[in-house]
Amino acid sequence: MGKELGTAVFSPHDRVLFRRKVRCCVDVLTGMLASEPFGSGGPTTGLEIEINLVDAEAAPAMRNAEILADLGDPRFQPELSRFNLELNVPPRLVSGDGLGDYEQDILDALRAASECAGKGESRLALIGMLPTVRPGHLVLANLSDNERFRALDREIAGARGDDFRIDIDGTEHLVASSDTIAPEGACTSTQFHIQVAPADFARYWNASQAIAGVQLALGANSPYLYGRRLWAETRIPFFEQATDARPDEFSAQGVRPRVWFGDRWIDSVLDLYEENLRYFPPLLPELSEEDPVAVRACGNIPHLYELRMHNGTVYRWNRPVYDVSDGRPHLRVENRVLPSGPSVADLVANAAFYFGLVRQLVEEDPPIWARLAFATAEANFRAGARDGIEADLTWPGRGEVAVTDLVRDVLLPRARTGLDLLGVRPAQRDRLLGIIADRCRTGRNGATWQTAAVGAAEARGLSRAAALCEMTQRYLEYQRSNEPVHTWPI
Repeated sequence: MGKELGTAVFSPHDRVLFRRKVRCCVDVLTGMLASEPFGSGGPTTGLEIEINLVDAEAAPAMRNAEILADLGDPRFQPELSRFNLELNVPPRLVSGDGLGDYEQDILDALRAASECAGKGESRLALIGMLPTVRPGHLVLANLSDNERFRALDREIAGARGDDFRIDIDGTEHLVASSDTIAPEGACTSTQFHIQVAPADFARYWNASQAIAGVQLALGANSPYLYGRRLWAETRIPFFEQATDARPDEFSAQGVRPRVWFGDRWIDSVLDLYEENLRYFPPLLPELSEEDPVAVRACGNIPHLYELRMHNGTVYRWNRPVYDVSDGRPHLRVENRVLPSGPSVADLVANAAFYFGLVRQLVEEDPPIWARLAFATAEANFRAGARDGIEADLTWPGRGEVAVTDLVRDVLLPRARTGLDLLGVRPAQRDRLLGIIADRCRTGRNGATWQTAAVGAAEARGLSRAAALCEMTQRYLEYQRSNEPVHTWPI
């Protein structure tokens, strides 16, 4: 639809028209929420998994185009960098053995992709940030051959008007810079989707925000970048800084960043779309031919292209999604908090914990967001990313508490109840939540395994670079076993 983004130069008039159409889309959606039957909410879920490609030395392999062409599977798509892929797992109910079916489908898809990658001596790596990546890998020439990625780079870099500066103070300190958004390709994540009825959207989004810090603490898997040990989930501050479109003056004035936790609980999905209009100028003002008012007047369902395009350039950690499937509109919460990996079993356990816990939290009265200040939820998010499974978080009725104690004593029972409400078979529920419980018992997730393995290698006399390479090779070996990371030997 619209312009060919690879060659288009958007004019000021394009941006004016685009803003007007986004405003029109929001107005049409407002009317639809009051009158149009949306796709049923409840337990319909989805998964997206971002993947790295590595060579025999565990360094990035810039081969996604060849592998995708050979694979010919529409579930796999290119991501930002040439060493990135994304797997879109078909949505489904999680009732019965749905979560186990997810796990098997992911394993089967990865096995087929691994066979294609192996023909070119490449392998797949599910990890939040590839420990062997270097600044020279994350350059404009290594963006995937995709017009939208290049247009996005041009627009974000142009809006910033300066280099992107990275300054992350963790266990060690990293200062770096780039003139492109290509470093974003170092960040690979897992996204969970929950389809919800419009009346329930705010409760699901608020609940997702409330537990984001817990998710990060349990699932952290990105402790190394450019050879430095930083945060347990370095992907969070790095993604925020590597795509910050604000000039320094705008940042100093308090202009909101496009990678954003938010600043308040919401009452409706419209609150988020209104904020998009209020706070964020268009990055890709690509205009469609659809007139959403005319489409509605004819009794049809509009796709709301401009609303979706604009929303796709605001990188909330929990994002609203409007879509149309089989002629019916629906809404989803897209949970974008977690990194990729370590194993598929870990990934599906993270999904079970999220789906179950959110399902139960939306039932509680008073709700968690009435008892937890939004600023505290954001502070928990930062603490979970920085300290991982060793984090102390603040929770109503518990004060400041170790995340492992909070999960075992308070949240796992709620996740178990939520999975029961979703109709998950008890054996699946107990197996997957057992992985979460064992992570808390052992104090080991992807981040702690990586740092322990590198520390052991350095104690044997290896340099940091050699230790990271050795650790990554072992990580890939254990990942293929699909055993949870808390069982991996150091």
